[in-house]
Amino acid sequence: MSTTGKKAPKSAPAKPRGWLTVDELCDELCIAKSTFHDWRAKGRAPKCVKLPNGSLRIKRAEFEKFMSALEGAAW
Repeated sequence: MSTTGKKAPKSAPAKPRGWLTVDELCDELCIAKSTFHDWRAKGRAPKCVKLPNGSLRIKRAEFEKFMSALEGAAW
């Protein structure tokens, strides 16, 4: 059987998970991680949970609440 060099089609995008990493949040907002950490230090970032390994996670519901608050403040 010969290969044609074609790649397998990409699967459909994954459904949003319940938790976001800092990288995922920053990608969604198109901001640098340093901006996120600055917001967090000033109490302006979404509520985070610190894992035993030191990583931060943000509940998607908290992220959505954060975005809704920003949207409301913009008007």
